[in-house]
Amino acid sequence: MIKELNDIMIKETTSVRVLLLELEEQHRCIIVNDIFGLESCVKKIKEANKNIAYMEIERRKLIDTKAMLDIIEEVKNAELEKNYYKIRQLLQEVVLQKDTNELLLRQGLSFTNKILKDRKST
Repeated sequence: MIKELNDIMIKETTSVRVLLLELEEQHRCIIVNDIFGLESCVKKIKEANKNIAYMEIERRKLIDTKAMLDIIEEVKNAELEKNYYKIRQLLQEVVLQKDTNELLLRQGLSFTNKILKDRKST
């Protein structure tokens, strides 16, 4: 079970890394106002999310309802622990990038709405 779990976590790490790269590309498109690039990013982000969800399902099939930290504590496998913390770190980076992108998009929409409102009142 440990080898299978490690293999799944390695694949999950790769999937999360792909998502992070797609979010970074989305950030670039937001900064340079590349609307068509943003549209392409949405598709790629959805696909990356699907891959992550699939890996998560596979992992949960192996561990059932047990918490990963409990399993790590129980089996005391250094590679498993390393893979777990690598995924957690990547997920934190993903959340930070996602939040940054959302903030930039909201600011852009707010600015656009303000301009439209100002134009309408003149």
